[in-house]
Amino acid sequence: MNDAQQWFKSSYSSEQGGACVEVAACPSVVHVRDSKDPEGPALTFTPTAWTAFTSFAAQHPFPEA
Repeated sequence: MNDAQQWFKSSYSSEQGGACVEVAACPSVVHVRDSKDPEGPALTFTPTAWTAFTSFAAQHPFPEA
């Protein structure tokens, strides 16, 4: 993974922490990591898999805790 990639924090993330993710999209892959652990592991998706995941998530939101 290229360290020069630009990471974007989820609009659902709060400044207090919590369940935060960051995404870096490249032409051939999408990387996802925990914003609280930027040096930790990242998941890598194909653009097709990422689109399927985000479409599913939009249609099936998690209930409020």
